[in-house]
Amino acid sequence: MPLTPLVYWAQRHEDIYLRVELTDAQDIDVHVHENILQFKAQGHGAKGQHDYEFSLEFLSPVKPEVIHRSTQRQVSITVKKGQHGWWERLTLKERKPVFLAPDFDRWLDESDAEMEIREKDEKKNRLKASRHKEEEGFISLKTAFLFVYNLVQFLGFSWIFVNMTVRLFIFGQDSLYDTFHTISDVMFFCQILAAVEVLNAAFGVVHSGVIPTLIQVVGRNFVLFIIFGSLEEMHNRPVVFFVFYLWSAIEIVRYPFYMLGCFNTEWKTLTWLRYTIWIPLYPLGVLAEAVAVIQSIPIFDETKLFSIPLPKALGTSISFSFVLYIYLVLMFLGLLINFRHLYKQRKRRFRTKKRKAN
Repeated sequence: MPLTPLVYWAQRHEDIYLRVELTDAQDIDVHVHENILQFKAQGHGAKGQHDYEFSLEFLSPVKPEVIHRSTQRQVSITVKKGQHGWWERLTLKERKPVFLAPDFDRWLDESDAEMEIREKDEKKNRLKASRHKEEEGFISLKTAFLFVYNLVQFLGFSWIFVNMTVRLFIFGQDSLYDTFHTISDVMFFCQILAAVEVLNAAFGVVHSGVIPTLIQVVGRNFVLFIIFGSLEEMHNRPVVFFVFYLWSAIEIVRYPFYMLGCFNTEWKTLTWLRYTIWIPLYPLGVLAEAVAVIQSIPIFDETKLFSIPLPKALGTSISFSFVLYIYLVLMFLGLLINFRHLYKQRKRRFRTKKRKAN
């Protein structure tokens, strides 16, 4: 016949803890049905190696999920109370079973248990406050970094745009021919700094697509450093003015928008410009870049700059202009990718605003 093991119990406001004195228990079966816990197992108990079992009808409802863990010395059982609270006893009957005794290793009075809960809550609150401070510190540092970066870029492109506009009014058409000499240093600085945007997107500092950002930064720097920077013959071309002017016209709207975004602030007019002005300016900018690339092809063919030498047996070399033809194709593919990306951004932004307004 199955025997009854020694069972020790303790409670908290949420849980019931049972400790079954059964060594090397096997074939353990523990479940709760209609508020009655039933236990069966085989092991070495108070009366040696036998089958042991017991049942307990709890004072109040409990949840059917039971957690049990067996060690070489005992079986530990945890039962969740149906409602948080303190029970005056474990079983429905006032007279407790003879095999049941308090587990003084885990025993707490109600006041001690409440103090334990308060201590746990205070510890959680301290941990939460500590994490919140760390997050605030990180957010503040990140916000400061992004704000300063966008401010520097805004000032740089504003200087370019204002300088070119003023020179156009003062010198007229003549200002188109010396744009590179007067503007290029600041443009070089701003476009080198723009590489930070790719890193920000790649490392999750900002929620932006890496590919569209990379396409724009690499595309502009290719035109700036390879087409304009390496060819003196391109320095006096009017196309430089149009490329620089279109770039800066886009950026003097984009960077202030990001600056306000650092502080969750919005100016509706600026937001509309940010998501609209690119529609005419971005394709015009790519078209100006394409014109610059096309104008540079005869110069690269003539100067042999960046040409790829082939073995002497072939007696020739591959002109860099072949790379430029491929780049022209990639440029317009990049235009399609970025245009689609920007259009989705605009649609999502104004659709969200419309929903909020409704």
